[in-house]
Amino acid sequence: MRSIDETHDQRLTSWVDSANRPGSDFPIQNLPFAVFRRAGSAEPLRCGVGIGDAIVDLTALGPAAPGAGPAAEALAACAAPALNALMALGPEAAVALRRALSSLLRSGSAHAGALAAALVPQEQAEFAVPARIGDYTDFYTSIHHATAVGRLFRPEQPLLPNYKWVPIAYHGRASSIGVSGQSVRRPHGQLMPRGAERPHLAPSERLDYELELGVLVGRGNALGEAVPIERAEEHVFGLCLLNDWSARDVQAWEYQPLGPFLAKNFATTVSPWVVTLEALAPFRAPWRRTAGDPQPLAYLDCAALRESGTIEIALEVAIETQAMRERALAPARLSQSDFRDSYWSIAQMVAHHTVNGCNLEPGDLLGTGTQSGPEPGAAGSLLELTAGGSRPLTLPSAEQRTFLADGDRVILRGWCERPGFVRIGFGEAVGTVVPAT
Repeated sequence: MRSIDETHDQRLTSWVDSANRPGSDFPIQNLPFAVFRRAGSAEPLRCGVGIGDAIVDLTALGPAAPGAGPAAEALAACAAPALNALMALGPEAAVALRRALSSLLRSGSAHAGALAAALVPQEQAEFAVPARIGDYTDFYTSIHHATAVGRLFRPEQPLLPNYKWVPIAYHGRASSIGVSGQSVRRPHGQLMPRGAERPHLAPSERLDYELELGVLVGRGNALGEAVPIERAEEHVFGLCLLNDWSARDVQAWEYQPLGPFLAKNFATTVSPWVVTLEALAPFRAPWRRTAGDPQPLAYLDCAALRESGTIEIALEVAIETQAMRERALAPARLSQSDFRDSYWSIAQMVAHHTVNGCNLEPGDLLGTGTQSGPEPGAAGSLLELTAGGSRPLTLPSAEQRTFLADGDRVILRGWCERPGFVRIGFGEAVGTVVPAT
């Protein structure tokens, strides 16, 4: 597990004034990575780091750049149009670069004047998916989500017997992953109306979001070599927000016996910012099994996991309809949950994914699955919030929703806060539903 060091000191401030504002997602204690260029330009995509409302262009540090060692090696990898080269170097290089940047960006830094020219306002930038994602696996780590959804589809047995033993997952589609701000086309699929004798092809009428975290793999593992759970997080670069858009009516008809397919592979939205495990170190919490639940098999258990294997990350979903935008109404919060309630941890996801010898590669994406909590208001999807569409939600605009309508904009947010440490955030993952063609 990553450790707390001087970069987490709550007394640290930055010469970038916006980073010191209360509630900023990107204080100097965070320093998340992204891939960007100036909006509307022909500039090459390159790596940057968030600080306040600006981006540090890592290709423009000039004389302030580290000259040798792991930080210099990590910085050289950031000239690429994706984070994969930096991820492949492993945690040592990323930690060294983060510490070097923390020093350069602190109040009183001798490099402040020179580095000011390397800042690009976030509002003037356009972002790309932060890594070349070769493979995407979506897990099902929230027992609250699994139980609620299972109750809708299988009321006689909501939670299948394997759930408490196996970190369930399916292989998703990497090619349709987009970055925050994307338009999501309402998908077509086979629909089987209740009482009908045959399905028909039509646009989905039950389009939904799923509130998730994305886990981006750093250093990979060789084919045939499992990653032990004690070292699993050495293979994780960082976390982002993830919206696994879902066509529930398509899903209900197609998902048995092999699981999700067209109901899921049409779009997935990730936030542009990747928050490193180093930045998240102050927000660790013990991982425990509920009394009476089976304890995990040995390959999914270790002392470090029990001590600090989960992370307290508050997660939120908001919606902004077309009518709300026209009336200048603020987005309405739909739910709030916390990653601490996840049944399976990040380390367990990596250890299980590789126990059969599967090789993960730098930039691979693991979704956590929908993050729902134990309370009704902590459900991470409309499927749960509306009980399968039977209980419509009423929005501040007086509109009602069971599932998403064209023009709806879904906004995911995440942040961590704890007494004694500075709050850090993940930015946003935003997607807008557009009509089917």
